[in-house]
Amino acid sequence: MMLPIGAHMSIAGGLDLAFQRGEEVGCTAMQIFTANASRWRAKPVTEEAAEKFRNRWEESSIGPVFAHDSYLINLASQDNRLWQKSKQAFLEELQRCAQLGIKGLVMHPGAHLGTGEATGLARVRSAFDEILAQAPEEVMILVENTAAQGSYLGGPFSHIATLLKNFPQHRFGVCFDTCHACAAGYDLTTAAGYQATMDEFDHLIGFDRIQLFHMNDSKKGCGSRVDRHAHIGEGAIGLEGFRNLMQDTRLAHIPKILETPKGKDGAMDRKNLAILRKMAGEPA
Repeated sequence: MMLPIGAHMSIAGGLDLAFQRGEEVGCTAMQIFTANASRWRAKPVTEEAAEKFRNRWEESSIGPVFAHDSYLINLASQDNRLWQKSKQAFLEELQRCAQLGIKGLVMHPGAHLGTGEATGLARVRSAFDEILAQAPEEVMILVENTAAQGSYLGGPFSHIATLLKNFPQHRFGVCFDTCHACAAGYDLTTAAGYQATMDEFDHLIGFDRIQLFHMNDSKKGCGSRVDRHAHIGEGAIGLEGFRNLMQDTRLAHIPKILETPKGKDGAMDRKNLAILRKMAGEPA
């Protein structure tokens, strides 16, 4: 059984076409957008398109599939119009996932835009309360840690712990982004730094909450608070940092997804996936 490792794939031309693209670069797991991530309004997914997606998934060599929500959504906003719009858009994201059979939706906590961290975190929790009452139970919300760029919430692990506190565990998990953790100040480069980072995560949140990894090196240094993805081993984390993660047997079963530049015809996806598999001791 091959490890569940893959990349974010395009849905251009049809949701189901992501599977062919994923298979061509060697994905055994995959992430997609269910709609254009830079627009508020999304066309409804027809039942025909949903069935085509589910059927293609069933016959493909790809296992777990996750979705990522729109970049426009900000559940931490104090602007009531934007907050209402964000809640509705996020609910629709969850509903599209349920329609497609996708069990996990990755989201960024949002930005407080000057109102302060405590106020922003409370605003997100309030949005979660409202959304959960209407959302399909079978889709888990995966809160992603961030690079702490600007006023974005989710850089410190304590933010994630606050957002998840007292919510049902089957409704919420975590997507751990390596680039974001590095940029937010968590040292993943050495065995000692990796262990300290994971110990803090386990203490504040719990390993069992991690449902997905985003495997991205960081173009900027540790603690830079700048979100810029680099190819595996070509950034501030380096090959040793990723080796620490890929050889952590506690996390071997957790799906791992690239969000790095693809290169011509997916050449860099193939290269990055091969590096990760080799680190894990998996045959090419």
